[in-house]
Amino acid sequence: LPTFRQVGDNLKDRFDGASRVMVSNSDRIRGASNAITSNSASNSVHAQREGLSRRHRYNFQLKPYNPEHKPPGVKDLVYLEPSPPFCEKNPKLG
Repeated sequence: LPTFRQVGDNLKDRFDGASRVMVSNSDRIRGASNAITSNSASNSVHAQREGLSRRHRYNFQLKPYNPEHKPPGVKDLVYLEPSPPFCEKNPKLG
């Protein structure tokens, strides 16, 4: 079992290396899983047994916001939009 410090360091490394992504619908996946998407079990935990790979279970892909970056891996930390700067005063909010 890793120490609390090791877990924290690992999470901090992933946070520092997080990639901004965009959600992209995949026509290839949608076409391949048409029969399953209409099925009520399409969002089941058993989706892989029913023809959908775990990677494409939700019929969308995460693409890098910057096209020069590689797509995120399974263990990569990603975000959709930057966090607001809470430490800076915002005149609109007071």
